[in-house]
Amino acid sequence: MSNNIHLRRGLDIPLAGAAALKTCGVITPGTIALKPEDFKGIVPRLLVREGDKVLAGSPVLCDKQRPEILITAPVSGTVEAVVRGEKRKLLEVRIAPDAAREAVDFGAREASGLSGDEVRDLLLRSGLWVSLVQRPYGIVADPAVTPKAIFISAFNTAPLAANPEYVLGDQAEDIQAGVDALGKLTRGGVHLSLNEANYEGTPFHRIENVIQHVFSGKHPAGNVGVQISHIAPIRKGETVWTVSLLLTAAIGRLFRTGKVDLSRKVAVTGPVAKDPAYVDALPGIAMRDLSAFCDSTAGDVRFISGDALTGTNVGAEGFLGWFDNQVTLLHEGTEREVLGWAKPFRFGKFSATRTYLPNALPGKRYALDTNTNGGVRAFVVSDVYGKVLPMDIFPVYLTKACLAGDIDKMEKFGIYEVLPEDLALCEYVDPSKNEIQAIIQQGIDLMIKEMA
Repeated sequence: MSNNIHLRRGLDIPLAGAAALKTCGVITPGTIALKPEDFKGIVPRLLVREGDKVLAGSPVLCDKQRPEILITAPVSGTVEAVVRGEKRKLLEVRIAPDAAREAVDFGAREASGLSGDEVRDLLLRSGLWVSLVQRPYGIVADPAVTPKAIFISAFNTAPLAANPEYVLGDQAEDIQAGVDALGKLTRGGVHLSLNEANYEGTPFHRIENVIQHVFSGKHPAGNVGVQISHIAPIRKGETVWTVSLLLTAAIGRLFRTGKVDLSRKVAVTGPVAKDPAYVDALPGIAMRDLSAFCDSTAGDVRFISGDALTGTNVGAEGFLGWFDNQVTLLHEGTEREVLGWAKPFRFGKFSATRTYLPNALPGKRYALDTNTNGGVRAFVVSDVYGKVLPMDIFPVYLTKACLAGDIDKMEKFGIYEVLPEDLALCEYVDPSKNEIQAIIQQGIDLMIKEMA
């Protein structure tokens, strides 16, 4: 198959509030939160108590079933609180950072000179193993498995996504070291997907020891799941791993410096973000630390860790996810519009089907809110999903199979190839207003339970 792949289906949502390519300062957090729910497939066991001192890279949690998989502190400080929910479910471990910024020294290593077992051991001890996501199912990778290949997307087409060249353009050496390390864990090579629109302008096309693929097209062209479906579709019994470019750089820094460093530029975006820009921060920072970016006149605001389509609504008192380098601020759409469907001139609304006349204006951005503009109703069987999903699956039938809990049909219609994020646009354009991502996750959870 050609390494130049053009995707004809998809949709770019013209959401207002893109972050300007400038960094507005460093977030000095009062609290950092580790959330076990960020690490799918992990049953967390607490390894610290309130009041314990930790260093960056110190174990905080482990997996009960595979205790070699550790989740470590991203910062040095004191364990401030252990937050539990119903039935004592572990929700968060909160750490109060100190000024020392000390880190466990794992020893700098040249990844190219190590064996796969040595790379695996260092990633497990440092806590960066959880950077590796296993497909099918989108769970933390199993150290006992050798994947068919490892896939990295070097660009992101999600609404208002952080610009990878601005965020990681000066970390090419770290990314190269990370790629060299990951290459020791698979016999199928490391696949790196690049954006044709910016191929010559990105430093990532010079990364060595990878199999390059060049994609063009609208969102979700930047989704690694969509890329895998066009490079080497996942079949029953096969396993592949994925890792974000952001965490590939973190893995590379571990090998180059011997220390866990999860610092990152975070894009603060969205229609109600005041002066959208980047900040230097760590995963787990509190949303209240970003209050200066929120327009106080906007009314009720939804704080999303991640992008508007696939991010998590963490609330004003929530925290940035471990995998995220974007925060999206949206107005909560609680208002009802009478006979809105009958108004062709709706200048503040975007329609994927160009129902409204202003949608023909090129380059127009919209201050969209969270209003679904309708209620849940029965599925409408049409090609509306197929127009935005560039994958060779049947999304309507897959979603219905997940609702029915029919494992045979889920396998038939492509459950091994997708994660909820891959069908986010289907949810966005769905005339029936179904929560398709939640339905797909429901199906994946059933597969894990029944097929384990």
